[in-house]
Amino acid sequence: MTAAASLAEGREYLRRHAWGDAFACLTAADAETPLQPEDLERLAECAQLLGRYAESDRFLTRLHQESLAAGDARGAARAAFKLGMSLITQGEAAQSGGWLARARRLLEDAGDQCVEQGYLLLPVARQHLLIREAGAAYAAFEAAATIGTRFGDRDLVAFARHGMGRAMLQQGDLAGGTSLLDEAMVAVLAGEVTPLLAGIIYCSVIEACHQIFDLGRAREWTAALTEWCASQPDLVSFRGNCRLHRAELLQLRGDWSDALEQATGAEALGGEAFYRMGEVHRLRGEFPKADQAYREAGERGRTPYPGLALLRLAQGQVDAAVAAIRAAVGESPGTRDRSVLLSASVEIHLAASDLDGARAASQQLSAIAGELAAPYLLALSAHAAAAVLLAEDQPGEAQSELHRAGVLWQQLEAPYEAARVRVLTAVASRAMGDEDRAGMELAAASRVFRRLGAGPDLARVEALSVRPAPIARGTLTAREVEVLRLVASGAGNRGIALELGISEKTVARHLSNIFTKLGLTSRGAATAWAYQSGLARIPAQNYP
Repeated sequence: MTAAASLAEGREYLRRHAWGDAFACLTAADAETPLQPEDLERLAECAQLLGRYAESDRFLTRLHQESLAAGDARGAARAAFKLGMSLITQGEAAQSGGWLARARRLLEDAGDQCVEQGYLLLPVARQHLLIREAGAAYAAFEAAATIGTRFGDRDLVAFARHGMGRAMLQQGDLAGGTSLLDEAMVAVLAGEVTPLLAGIIYCSVIEACHQIFDLGRAREWTAALTEWCASQPDLVSFRGNCRLHRAELLQLRGDWSDALEQATGAEALGGEAFYRMGEVHRLRGEFPKADQAYREAGERGRTPYPGLALLRLAQGQVDAAVAAIRAAVGESPGTRDRSVLLSASVEIHLAASDLDGARAASQQLSAIAGELAAPYLLALSAHAAAAVLLAEDQPGEAQSELHRAGVLWQQLEAPYEAARVRVLTAVASRAMGDEDRAGMELAAASRVFRRLGAGPDLARVEALSVRPAPIARGTLTAREVEVLRLVASGAGNRGIALELGISEKTVARHLSNIFTKLGLTSRGAATAWAYQSGLARIPAQNYP
């Protein structure tokens, strides 16, 4: 095949988004006769879509050098800009900064007004967003959009307007911000922007929806991204992001096996994929696998909290969980991360019998939920408030919060969280003497946990479902009751000894007496008995 024929066929494959075939034809044509700048730029983009980043960077470097040799300062600056942005995504900050600085210098020396000046505002705006300077970010994106409009560049306009939307979200203007995001997505769906930019906008908009807990939009745009990726079988870039977004949504919907599969398929993206794996393993009770996944997430730059703190709690390491969650909350200024951390903080502080700490975390979460008014946050907040009210022995007040949380979780199609609400509702009902309702709620929760494979939750519900003989409680001494309550909280013998000011040997003797009097053989059985008898409250770490 001649170079001209290969070039023509390559262009046709590009039009059809057949990236693998396009890459083969264009590189074949280039080997025969060096491609012209426009086709070389397309080849570089094609390589990026195929995940061949080193080759894309090589093509862009060549394009930059050839443009310089031809005296095309704008073309050289455009290639330098694209190379700089590519290197940012690869974590090469120093090289990226150098190429972007070169692009700016070339345009300053040329002195002409051009669309490339708008593109060079994008990394500036992005940096302002990263350090939460929303006003400056909005101004830079707006200036870029103005330049894009002047020169009729749809890519620049779409990306800049989407950036303006993200800046508005950061400023708290949810209606205005989501409106601009939707406008940018309309341009993507209409095919008005190039494929590479379309993928970038898809992922950024979905990320923004997750950050403001707009799960309806997140689901809609994730479905669109999935369809977009499926229409391009050769596509490598963005497919991993699509998997991560799907994994988070699938986990919420209770499709844990599918969520784990999607997260595993996105391992190359690093920490976030491993964190998502850790969450599924933890909920299933696969604690060693969860521990390893969280550690991998941390090593790859994704904070492993609150998942790792909740794992420590489930393992009975209450003090470690408290220390971890306190540090994580203190280091998290962002709304999304802080909200999830505060929810976990309520669980953990209640488990540690720190009612004041749990109440403070619940109040902070309530304030954030009230400001954003996102259903997911409102559900988390109501759930946490109910747990605190139960700890304060206010089951009636807790039930109204539980009703609100239950309705919201059902609307969000979140079966696991809805089942946890049912468990707390059972506890509240039992405290108010309504044993019939308590039994029905526990049975319903048990069915959901069994279907999901939520082993730890299922075990606790089954323990709550059986009422012990009331006479047994009266056989324990006051000190034995104290020891049993601490055992139920997850404390070990050393922790119990420190709490009560007695020796570990004395703790062991009390435990032996408890086992003998109650006819039990293990700490786990003693813990279950404590919950069943009402000596210990339902473990808050599992049902916030």
